[in-house]
Amino acid sequence: MFVYEKQLQYPVKIKRPNPQLAKVIISQFGGPDGELAASMRYLSQRYSMPVKELKATLTDIGTEE
Repeated sequence: MFVYEKQLQYPVKIKRPNPQLAKVIISQFGGPDGELAASMRYLSQRYSMPVKELKATLTDIGTEE
């Protein structure tokens, strides 16, 4: 289901670091309203879901997030 390749899709060359932009990007990924928090909410809600099909749907959404 998952393929892990430690290779970038496009080459990245950083000429000048930008700490302000890095702070915004990391907050979108790992902040309280970021992708990681959304994923954890979906995956934790699946444990209280009584319907098997809906539990599978929450699992799929959580892994995609």
